[in-house]
Parts: sequence; structure tokens; C-alpha cells
Amino acid sequence: MLVLVAPGQGAQTPGFLTPWLDLPGAADRVAAWSDAIGLDLAHYGTQADADAIRDTAVAQPLLVAAGLLSAAALGDIAPDAVAGHSVGEITAAAFAGVLDDTAALQLVRKRGLAMADAAAVTKTGMSALLGGDPEVTVAHLEKLGLTPANVNGAGQIVAAGTLEELAALEADKPEGVRRVVPLTVAGAFHTRHMAPAVAKLEEAAQALTPADPAVAYVSNKDGRTVATGAEVVSRLVGQVANPVRWDLCMETFKELGVTALVEVCPGGTLTGLAKRALPGVKTLALKTPDDLDAARALIAEHSSAPADTQTA
Repeated sequence: MLVLVAPGQGAQTPGFLTPWLDLPGAADRVAAWSDAIGLDLAHYGTQADADAIRDTAVAQPLLVAAGLLSAAALGDIAPDAVAGHSVGEITAAAFAGVLDDTAALQLVRKRGLAMADAAAVTKTGMSALLGGDPEVTVAHLEKLGLTPANVNGAGQIVAAGTLEELAALEADKPEGVRRVVPLTVAGAFHTRHMAPAVAKLEEAAQALTPADPAVAYVSNKDGRTVATGAEVVSRLVGQVANPVRWDLCMETFKELGVTALVEVCPGGTLTGLAKRALPGVKTLALKTPDDLDAARALIAEHSSAPADTQTA
């Protein structure tokens, strides 16, 4: 049983889209998406530096575009389930047929702009905590005024809050935590600091006509599968100001009987978590087109869904 997953913000690196644009039709597809959202995705994915693609309004549509492009390059695949981490949930919604590619990119463009505006109000950020007991860590974060914004499982929790709160965390780590690693994101996502973005996304969502998922769609909110397109969109809206429970998503992968996990471009983060939390599950990250053949072979071996359910 196969799950196709999409990474979240912070996975992008300068030039990561370059080799993908050499694939047949890829440059034209990205150009059309760029016109639809008013953002030069090819430029940011090939030429822009790390600071430029750290901008929330740029990073988010760039990540969704990369995920859609790399999934399309796999051909007529049929995942049994899909999921995405944070902004990757929009990519997953397109994989599941809830949104078409253009609608997904238009939504993520509005999401990125709204979250960038919210992040500009107060200087905030996020840091990953490695190791430690989750209950002890969460209690400690709350004592410091921080939010456990991403509970990722495999011994990783991401704290979010003001820069002052994060500095206090550096000086006072929770018991058992080995390292505190600042993330290359521009705000305290999935916290109360993002509340202004929710209203803007609610308005944007009204223009959507979502379809019901064609495959199991596993939600960040609680790790549960979601049956209707309307509920998927509702969760996408609320998600920006609420924690990501990737740990619960991986628990659901176990319950579904997932045997293989493929992470779309720029893959690596979610496969790393799966290797630690899902022993026995085969994983593959799409980093460049050189990974496509191995991914197709893994998909052919592990997908149990009929090919005509694939919509990415």
C-alpha cells in the first residue's frame, strides 16, 4: 500500500527546480502556472538565492508547483493515500483530485501572501527540537509561551513563537532535548500569530469548487482521513493557525497498512521522519529526475489502487 506525500516550507533550496524544467512539457506547464498566479516560478526555482525563496509568499507556491511537477513526471500512478505537511496539504489536495492544479496554486499564492502579512506584524520564527519526551517538551514550550506548532513524531517537535521566546528556548532547552535547530521560515506558522491569515483564506475558499477526494486524504489536523472536498478545504483554511500533527498522520499510515512512502520534490524531510517512525516501510524521496525510475518501480510494487484513481 502506497502513500504519496508532499513536504512543507523549509524544504526548498536554491536552484532545486532546475533539473525538473528540462523534462518534456515542464517549462510550459510552469510558465502557465506562473501566469495564473502572477509569480515567476521558474525564476525563483532556478535563479533566486536562499533569502529570496525564504519569503513565505514565494516559498509556498514554489513548493506546491514542484510537488505537482514531480508527481506528474511519475506518469499514471495510483497512490492509495495522500498527505502533505503544512503547505504540502494543498499539494496533496491536488493529488487527491480535490482541487485542480491551477486552483491549488491560486489558493497557495493567496495563503503565502496572507501568512507573510501576518508574519510581518511581529518578529517570529520556528525551531526544531530533536529528542526528548513529547509530553515534557510540550509542557516546557508552553511555560516559555511557545506553541508546539509541528508535532512531527520520530523525536521531533517544532516550536514557534516570538524571537525572544525562541532565544529563551535556546538558553533553556527541555529535559532530554539534544538540539534546538532554527528553521529557515519567516514566521510562527500554525500559531495564534497566523490568525489574520485565516480570514483571508476563508474568503479565498469561497471561490473554490472542491471535489471529494478520489483516494484517502490524511489530514494534518488529527491524522484522520477526510471524506469530502468541502471538509478538506475547511481544514486547509484552519490549518494555518493550528498545529500540524504529522505524528498522527504517520499513525494513520500504520493503521492503513502503508508499505511504501514516496515524497515528491523537494523530498527528504518526510522520508527522514518515516525512516525513524515507520520501520519496515520503504521510502523514496524525489530530489531530482534521476529518482523517477526508482520511484516508479517502488510504486508499481506497492500501490494497490487501480490506475484510473490517479488525478495528479
